[in-house]
Amino acid sequence: MRVAYRCRAYPDPEQQVMRARTFGCIRVVWNRTLAARHARWVTEGKGTSYRETDAALTAMKRLPELAFLNEVSSVPLQQTLRHQHHAVNAFSAGRACYPRFKSRRSRQAARYTRNAFRWQDGQLWLAKTHAPLRLVWSWPQVDPALLEPTGVTVSREPDGRWYATLHAEVTEPAPLPTTGRAVGIDLGISDFAVTSDGERIANPRHLERKAANLARYQRRMARAQNGSANRAKAAAKVARAHRKVRAARADFLHRISIRLVRDHDLLVIEDLNVKGMTGNRRLAKAISDCGWGTFRGLLAYKAQRAGRRLVVIDRWHPSSKTCSSCGHMLATLSLGTRTWVCPSCGARHDRDHNAAKNILAAGRAVTACGADISHPGSSGVQAALKQEPQRVTAGIPVLQGGE
Repeated sequence: MRVAYRCRAYPDPEQQVMRARTFGCIRVVWNRTLAARHARWVTEGKGTSYRETDAALTAMKRLPELAFLNEVSSVPLQQTLRHQHHAVNAFSAGRACYPRFKSRRSRQAARYTRNAFRWQDGQLWLAKTHAPLRLVWSWPQVDPALLEPTGVTVSREPDGRWYATLHAEVTEPAPLPTTGRAVGIDLGISDFAVTSDGERIANPRHLERKAANLARYQRRMARAQNGSANRAKAAAKVARAHRKVRAARADFLHRISIRLVRDHDLLVIEDLNVKGMTGNRRLAKAISDCGWGTFRGLLAYKAQRAGRRLVVIDRWHPSSKTCSSCGHMLATLSLGTRTWVCPSCGARHDRDHNAAKNILAAGRAVTACGADISHPGSSGVQAALKQEPQRVTAGIPVLQGGE
């Protein structure tokens, strides 16, 4: 099993200079190669292979104005070409957007393979440096001296923090003991999630809580002159504010996902079209702040490592407007209706709790009939086949409390 350990790094001044020089060379190689690739496609209608970009890199190193490319390790430069080749292939397959040009103001990263670094007794030596890179190890249960990393990524965030990510192959962990419990999870905005057990997980709204400070820092940056030291300081404060929001959101999602995985053998969620939902300009910011896509990814890999089963039901499953007691399905149900009474059996439903119950029922049906569609890279994830549409019984929800 492949894992990655992301550690805080504290390079000395000499190492900072060398890494900054490496980042600059990576930007030059990436931007020149991407521009040449795009120009060839426009003029000749032909793509560019990795072999051709590798030959172009050798030619670039021979140019007098690009002689500084020889001052850094060649491995990160070649890895940059590989990353761009994979990015273009992903764009051609429709899995990603077209790669963009790199900027010195964004996150900087350099990937080193096994022949460009040395890992010994828990210390990291990178190519073109004379001292080990100081790291802070945050996993007391893992002995770094016994680790055998296959690759290292050194990065510098816009707020000035340095990180080193160690990629390694480890043995599969033992599955967690079974609990005999299953849960359906309905994601939302008012509440981050409502489970079929009736638990409501509040939405912390990390970005909204930091919006005032972030706006103040952005106004300071807008007032500063371009290229000035004050603008660089203001930009660093904006980056730090975003980093705090990002870290708080990641911590929340990790805590919730690991608790759900530990307490349940079967987890069922909906296949939400997050990208399409963010097209709503009124809700895009709130939806993005929730981190639903990240949450699903965390559930997938944690369930796989713990020996749990994650089932993803079809996004068109009518979970909200179907009665979890008798199966009666409403013709329509507006987003503003939070509670309704089934006109068939008279059961009173909370919209989100009812949806979570129906999600769990659909997931159990999947496991019972064996409708399994494996997702790439996630052997523990199951997705329901699209079910035959049920007969819609004409009916309207009975509103409660003047709703």
